Amino acid sequence: MDSTALVVVIVGVALVFDFTNGFHDSANAIATSISTKALTPRVALAMAAIFNVIGALISTKVAKTVGSGIIDQPGKSNPTAGLVVVLAALVGAIAWNLGTWYFGLPSSSSHALIGGLVGAALAASDTVKWQGVVDKVVVPMVVSPLIGFGLSYLFMLALLWIFRNANAVRANRNFRYAQIVSAAAMSFGHGTQDAQKTMGVIALTLVVSGHLGPNQGIPLWVVLSAAGAIAAGTYSGGWRIMRTLGRRIFSLTPASGFAAQTVASAVLLGSAHYGLPVSTTHVTTASIMGVGATRRFSAVRWGVAGNIVFAWVLTIPAAGAVAALAWAIMHPFVG
Repeated sequence: MDSTALVVVIVGVALVFDFTNGFHDSANAIATSISTKALTPRVALAMAAIFNVIGALISTKVAKTVGSGIIDQPGKSNPTAGLVVVLAALVGAIAWNLGTWYFGLPSSSSHALIGGLVGAALAASDTVKWQGVVDKVVVPMVVSPLIGFGLSYLFMLALLWIFRNANAVRANRNFRYAQIVSAAAMSFGHGTQDAQKTMGVIALTLVVSGHLGPNQGIPLWVVLSAAGAIAAGTYSGGWRIMRTLGRRIFSLTPASGFAAQTVASAVLLGSAHYGLPVSTTHVTTASIMGVGATRRFSAVRWGVAGNIVFAWVLTIPAAGAVAALAWAIMHPFVG
């Protein structure tokens, strides 16, 4: 296949991944608001889509980390072979996204993509920047959910103390209004994180093919197309995962939903500021567990949480294995 045609295919597949990321992770931003009836599903999805776009347009730090901080530029001597590495990485990420979506498991699209890049690069004998993987992926992957759990636990305790004498009906009504703001912030944070990863992969594709210089900024059309794809995916909804986050981990109230969303959005925005590609799914789920633990530890359905953690651990190696297999199948056909 001609390299330019292959670039077009990869960009299309990357936007498909971005779309699956949107419907897979839309639950992160709005499940708590829907479960507490602060927002109707369609209104919540529309709002999430809009703020995803706004967040995606703000910064490209995470995109640069994904595009150049995980693996060396593949295919320096054979650009077409390098493009196959990127395509295989996307295949691995999409396969994992669809599988976990089918079973309603809120796994990380971000780590699926990173796992795909690592797996495809290893299969092609390209260089993986292991220091970057550890510093910018593995450490934040472990630390960000712990921060989300701890801060949401403390924030919820503070809310319970501050409003301990408040009228319950009036307080719940006001927290539902507050959830609209926290859901918007969460969607904004999702845009600064997840849409950025697709931008990074498309930018890497353009660098490998020679359509973009290694030190050039990400073109505006890449930013807009990635933002649009994730917004469209978000609006299409992710009902299976929404049920898991909104109901199956912990029965949320307007106050606890507000606390979980506020902390999760703060962690996402802080990570994006430093260009760290953390998982919106990990952070949101941990934040919900944190607010649930303030009631009593048994209020959190730890069995469901355990299944989610298992999916977290498995994401990078599983997506990497699928990507390596995809590369093995596709690379013999590269001219």
